[in-house]
Amino acid sequence: QLQLVESGGGLVQPGGSLRLSCAASGFTLDYYAVGWFRQAPGKEREGISYISKGDVRTNYADSVKGRFTISRDNAKNTVYLQMNGLKPEDTAIYYCAAGVIATMTAPGLYEYWGQGTQVTVSS
Repeated sequence: QLQLVESGGGLVQPGGSLRLSCAASGFTLDYYAVGWFRQAPGKEREGISYISKGDVRTNYADSVKGRFTISRDNAKNTVYLQMNGLKPEDTAIYYCAAGVIATMTAPGLYEYWGQGTQVTVSS
């Protein structure tokens, strides 16, 4: 079964950190670009981070630049999103997606999506 599974979400205080994981099964994630998206209640889905095939390029939305870092562990077939300096406005469901030819701003190009993990930033 080909799937992506996110984990690592939870409740954290403002200024705190979380690391989200996106684990692939049934396919080799290194052959795909991977994007992280989030969707808050009442808002549109937002692309926030991206890593290309072969890790040649990464990209971040302005809203998370300098606070979030995307990385890949090919041995674990997993992509991570390290989130530091979390703010209440980061509260959302976070999704990872994989696509052979995909960009951060084109969610329609992704072939596989995870089920999402909730991140809540609150004191």
